Amino acid sequence: MAHSHSQEEGGHSGHDHMAGANSRNLTIALALTGTFLVAELVGAWLFNSLALLSDAAHMFTDAAALAIALAAIRIGRRPADVKRTYGYRRFEILAAAFNALLLFAVAAYILYEGIKRFVEPQEVQSLGMLAVAAAGLIINLVSMRMLSGGKDESLNVKGAYLEVWADMLGSLGVIGAAILIYFTGWSWVDPIVAIAIGLWVLPRTWILLRDTTNILLQGVPRGVDLGAVRASIAAVEGVAEVHDLHLWSIAGRDMSLTAHVVLTPGREADAVRLGVSEALHDAFEISHATLQMESASEQCAEPEHD
Repeated sequence: MAHSHSQEEGGHSGHDHMAGANSRNLTIALALTGTFLVAELVGAWLFNSLALLSDAAHMFTDAAALAIALAAIRIGRRPADVKRTYGYRRFEILAAAFNALLLFAVAAYILYEGIKRFVEPQEVQSLGMLAVAAAGLIINLVSMRMLSGGKDESLNVKGAYLEVWADMLGSLGVIGAAILIYFTGWSWVDPIVAIAIGLWVLPRTWILLRDTTNILLQGVPRGVDLGAVRASIAAVEGVAEVHDLHLWSIAGRDMSLTAHVVLTPGREADAVRLGVSEALHDAFEISHATLQMESASEQCAEPEHD
């Protein structure tokens, strides 16, 4: 029986480089968002705008999401130890899941207040509402630019990016509502825009929560067919059977695999192991694999669990 464990060289250095860039960009975005949050909350109170309050609420969740994401990256860069053999990288996924739940809560509150104010319209000061929303839009655009580079590499950064993206849409909606209210006096536009913002954010929030939940449950990474992975291993010369195959991700941008590979009679374990490792890397970019090589007589008798 032989064991194999291969890991992509430079993986940690690449991760650290990306984490460092994300940390710097998150810090800048957090400083911008936190500074403007106070002004937007004051504006929502002064100008009696629910749409502006909706935007301020999203700005608050932006600040919280950015702070959590920043903390997650810094904690996630800690090395593995005797208690955390995978390190702390999964903390980023926990942060992303928390941000998704936070967005759901904010959307529910805005929908509730929007319906309530639609039934009982209130006067809105459109010019002040317009000025604050326009400033918020600028902050959102700058923050989105800072986070765009890391959103495809980290679900944690993607969660923060979605928060800012949703707030950017909110700012656009508030600007449009303020202009319409100014020229028409239709105060009911304010809660309509607030409700629309909440509904627009929900599908994207659900996608983020779905992806983070899949990772936390150690599900097969999205976009990967486990049957195709099994077939790729079985197709390697010298492989008689594959069982106890498991594929999961630690932090969303990596894949780890374990499998028991039964050798055909007379085949050399190391040669087959290298062949399987190369096939996994070439077909699926799986570079972190633990392979247990078995002869037919050594094959585990336990039933399969995959």
